Amino acid sequence: MADFKYKDLPQEQQNKLDAAVFRRLLEHLDSNKDVQNIDLMILAGFCRNCFSKWYKAEAETAGLDLDIDDARERVYGMTYDEWKTNHQPKATPEQLAAFEARQAKK
Repeated sequence: MADFKYKDLPQEQQNKLDAAVFRRLLEHLDSNKDVQNIDLMILAGFCRNCFSKWYKAEAETAGLDLDIDDARERVYGMTYDEWKTNHQPKATPEQLAAFEARQAKK
């Protein structure tokens, strides 16, 4: 297999790869529901809600009027209310403190 740079790929192929990676990331997050949004925010500075907002923003850039709830359902694989009820426990004091510490660094 020859070495190549992603920049050498046609834009259509780059878009297909980007989309496949996005779907794979969503599958990974869906398979790891125990990883809480606050933990993602503490460690990486983004979470599923961020992805939902980015999804909505990109839809708007493309001229689509996508509702944030629809964007959340795409990212979470269920409604946001279902997610909160079934998979989102209340943040611990330790998580909140770590989140606040990260926010203070900004």
